Amino acid sequence: MLKFKIIVAGAKGVGKTSLIRRFCTGSFDFSTLSTIGVDFETKEVVLDNDVILFNIWDFAGEEKFRILFPSYVSGASGALVLYDITNRDSLDDLVNWIEIIESASDHPNTLFLIGTKLDLEEKREVSKEEAMKFHKKFNFKGDVIETSSKSGNNVEETFIKLGKEILQHSLIKCKHCGEFFPQELIYCQFCGNKKD
Repeated sequence: MLKFKIIVAGAKGVGKTSLIRRFCTGSFDFSTLSTIGVDFETKEVVLDNDVILFNIWDFAGEEKFRILFPSYVSGASGALVLYDITNRDSLDDLVNWIEIIESASDHPNTLFLIGTKLDLEEKREVSKEEAMKFHKKFNFKGDVIETSSKSGNNVEETFIKLGKEILQHSLIKCKHCGEFFPQELIYCQFCGNKKD
C-alpha cells in the first residue's frame, strides 16, 4: 500500500474541512466548526490497481495558525489549495499559502487549485477564467476543479485526479527494495532505507 500525505490549504471559511469530510465520510455537516491548528483524516482508495492511503492534513486558515504550517508540509506528496468561488479575497490570499508551501525544503511538486462552494453559483465572485489565469501563473497541475462539499459535486474526482497525478509523476523506485514511494520522502516507506 502506498501512503500519500496530502495537505489542504486556504483561507478561513473556504471549506477545507467540509471538502475533506465529504471525501472521507460521504457526508456534509452544516455546523462544521473552524479548524484550530491542524486536523487529520485518512481514506483508502484503489487507483489503477494500486491501494492508496490518503493521509489528509487540514490546516486552520486563520493568520495566527500559519506559523505551524511549514513544519507539516514536509514530506507531502500533494496539496489541494482552496479558494471560495463566492469570495474574491480567498483567491488573492492563496499567494501567501503558495509561498509558505514552496518555502519548505521538501515541498510537494503536485499542487491542485480547487474552487469550493459551487452550489452557491448565484453568489460567484471569482470567474472560472480568473481562476484559470491564477492557475497558469502559479503553475498548478491538472485543471482548475470547482467543487461542492454540500452536493458532493467533484469532491471524489478531486482526490482521484490528485492521486493519479502523484502516481504518474511523483514516485521514485527504491534502489534497495524495488518498491515505488513518493519522491518527497527521504526514506523509503517500505524498507526504511534512505534514498540515494
